[in-house]
Formats: sequence, structure tokens, C-alpha cells
Amino acid sequence: MFYGAIVWDPWLIVSQIVCFQCVYYLTLGSFMAILVGTRVSHMSLMYFFDFSTLTASTVTGWCAIVSFLLSSLAGAIYLLYLVERAKKCLDFSATLYIIHLFICIIYGGWPSSITWWVVNVTGLALMSLLGEWLCIRRELQEIPITRLRSNV
Repeated sequence: MFYGAIVWDPWLIVSQIVCFQCVYYLTLGSFMAILVGTRVSHMSLMYFFDFSTLTASTVTGWCAIVSFLLSSLAGAIYLLYLVERAKKCLDFSATLYIIHLFICIIYGGWPSSITWWVVNVTGLALMSLLGEWLCIRRELQEIPITRLRSNV
């Protein structure tokens, strides 16, 4: 984790984005299976990408909201290990949610629910701020230096 000169490596950035997106959706799927899957008879991609499922008027909707927010908290931990830099956390978090917005538009149209926007903006804020805080804590740790000579 030595940070020297900044090297432009687009393949690293793309692979980090793909890995981060995949891990986020795996985590979201796990939380959805636990929280929403126990309440519905058939799980589908609708709960991931359709804006109408994020509603505060049903218990299933609340379970989906909690799944998204827990996934954003887990995403902050993923930022700590995949990105490792505090100044890149907002970029990677915003990229994840922009890609999610595009997938939602393709799947079910423009999200017209205010609940969908509140949940996703809150998730973005949670992920980026907590990820930055975790990365800053790691960056500020002392660097251990071992003694090369023994005491004589």
C-alpha cells in the first residue's frame, strides 16, 4: 500500500469498477434473499431494478429498502479493500449508482418514485462517506518500521 507517483492504469480502474459492481450486487442479492425472499413466493430481478418495489407502504418494500441500505454499508467496506484511497471513494460510489440507474432505466423505465431516489441518494452518501472514513483511518495508521540492526 505504498502510494508513489500516480500511474494512469485504465484496466485497473475498469476491473475495480466491475469487481465492485459484482460484489455489490452479490451482497444486495444476499440481503434481498434473507429479507425479501422470506416474504414473497418468487424472487426476481424486479426487486433489484424496478423502482416500484422500493415503497414505504408495505413491509416487503421496507425490507427491500433495508436491503439496499445494508448493501451500501457493506459497499463502504468493499471500498476499503478494493479502492484503498479515500479520495477515490466518492468516484467509485457514484459510478456504482450511476450504472445502477442506467440498469434500472433499461429494466423498468425512468424511476419516478421519490422513495427510490431517497433510498439511492442515501445509499450513495452512506457508502461514500463511510468508505472515505474507513480509508482515511487506514491511511493515517503508522507505518511499522522494523529495526535492521540488533541491539549490541
